[in-house]
Amino acid sequence: MELDRTDRGILIHLQNDARLMNKQLSAKVGLAPSSCHERVKRLWSRGVITGTTTILDAKSVGCALGAVIFANISKDGQINNDALLDQLISAPEIQNIYLVTGKYDMVISMVARDMDHMKAAVYEALTLNREIISFETSIVYDQRRDARLPIE
Repeated sequence: MELDRTDRGILIHLQNDARLMNKQLSAKVGLAPSSCHERVKRLWSRGVITGTTTILDAKSVGCALGAVIFANISKDGQINNDALLDQLISAPEIQNIYLVTGKYDMVISMVARDMDHMKAAVYEALTLNREIISFETSIVYDQRRDARLPIE
C-alpha cells in the first residue's frame, strides 16, 4: 500500500498515543473527522495497522526479572520454524522471539517474577523442547523499549 503524507501523519500520531480520539487525531493531521476515520479504517483493512496493545510495567505486575536467551535449534530438517515460534510465544513469560543470523538461531526475551519462576519457565519452554539443542541465558539489568517504527 502506498502511504501518502496524511497516512504517515496518522501513523506517527497513533504510534505516539494509540488512545487519541478520532477528533483529536483529525485535528493533528488537518482532516475532517469523517475523512480521518475512513483513513484509519483503510489502514486497518489493508494490514498497515495490525493491532493495539497496552504496555504494562513488568515490575508493577510482579515480573521483576528479565532475561535474554540465545538459542540454537535442531538442524535435522524436520523443524517447522513457524510451529516452533508459535509454540514458544504461547508461553506467557516469553515476550519476543527473533530468528537471527550468526552464532545463534534465535534470541528470546522473557520476564518472570523471580529466579524460581524463570527457572521453571525456561525449563518448560526450552529445556524440554527437543527442537532447542542449546541455549544461553543472560539476565537483564535494565532496559529501554520503543516499539515505534521510523515512518518517513
